[in-house]
Amino acid sequence: MDSNLAVIYLSILVVLLLFTVVSIFRQVFKTRRVESTFSRLRNRLKTEKGTTQEYYELGSIYVEKKLFSQAIPLFQKALKSAEEEKEEKTAAIYNALGYAYFAQEQFDLAIRQYKEALKQQPDYVTALNNIGHAYERKKLTAQALQSYEEALKYDPKNGTAKRRAESLRRLVSA
Repeated sequence: MDSNLAVIYLSILVVLLLFTVVSIFRQVFKTRRVESTFSRLRNRLKTEKGTTQEYYELGSIYVEKKLFSQAIPLFQKALKSAEEEKEEKTAAIYNALGYAYFAQEQFDLAIRQYKEALKQQPDYVTALNNIGHAYERKKLTAQALQSYEEALKYDPKNGTAKRRAESLRRLVSA
């Protein structure tokens, strides 16, 4: 009986170790891929003009690294490049730019960018959630609630919008 218990414990330990090793390797490969892309894009954009996608990708990597002030000019270059290339789908870039401003607590600038994203794509649920959050931080409860309710029209299962709208409804009715 004791040997069976030891085998079970050993099996559990091996499975846990295997899971841990796989998780670590996945993270290492992901980090290496991101750093490789980061290095390649940074070097390329130092020497020549990039595409909308390249500026957006590099800006997104800076956001992921929480280097928001370095991401902002890249998103602005992405928007300028999109304008030059006559690209119409810029909602994601405006949303990312808004997020970078939001992270620096520049809520008015963030709201302006989120509004631009929503002008481009009115059903952009992420931008609706983000603008709602920015309105909340500015203590504009009615606008925040309206943004979350709009998000729920497009995505009734949106957990963030549901939670925040419920909380704001209680706050408004109190």
